[in-house]
Amino acid sequence: MSSQLLVDLPIKIFADGADPQGIAALYAKPYIKGLTTNPTLMRKVGIADYEKFAREVLEVVKEKPISFEVFSDEFPEMRRQALQIGKWQENVYVKIPITNTRGDSALPLIKELSEEGVRLNLTAILTREQVEGVAKAVKRDVPCVVSVFAGRVADTGVDPMPLMKDSLAMLRNLPEAELLWASVREVLNIFQAAECGCDIVTVPHDILDKVAKLGGMDLAELSLDTVKMFHKDAVTAGFKL
Repeated sequence: MSSQLLVDLPIKIFADGADPQGIAALYAKPYIKGLTTNPTLMRKVGIADYEKFAREVLEVVKEKPISFEVFSDEFPEMRRQALQIGKWQENVYVKIPITNTRGDSALPLIKELSEEGVRLNLTAILTREQVEGVAKAVKRDVPCVVSVFAGRVADTGVDPMPLMKDSLAMLRNLPEAELLWASVREVLNIFQAAECGCDIVTVPHDILDKVAKLGGMDLAELSLDTVKMFHKDAVTAGFKL
């Protein structure tokens, strides 16, 4: 798939990852409209100093939106971190999980931060009730991203499309709110997110590599490539009967 076809999709593609080189490379792509990361992705690539990592990334990512997540489990400390992160740069959104690890709702904190004008990315959302709560908590004139983990919903055997469409309806009267399809598992999810009308889809770096290579490829050609792969590997392995 050419990069122009990705640009032409009726949805904003955000790159999801924590590898600094990958972030820099994808930031330069015209079809990448923003970036996200989280503590789990950061830990996987060995990030130890949160702020140092963020500051280095922000030396590169100066215009497109990027989300950094709070990591405290206590709401007063979440608030302190959110206010600090939100001041790092104008394009920064602060990720707030919908609950803490005890299941206590973050909606009061979300409401408070939104009232103070903090750009928020509400994360780890998987239910209609959570989306409805966010829709009531955020201010109409303050930008926010509502990240619904469609991929995790699908992991449970449930079709996420009805939830995403319902979420769009619940956010319709919030002009500064954008619905984000999160936890993409395969290339198809990007097109599903676009089809149901989501504003944003956040895509892991490896899936972005795959869609750039295979997206829109002729299936007969892909079939032949698959046969060639099987034959090459059988020859390389030296199989005999």
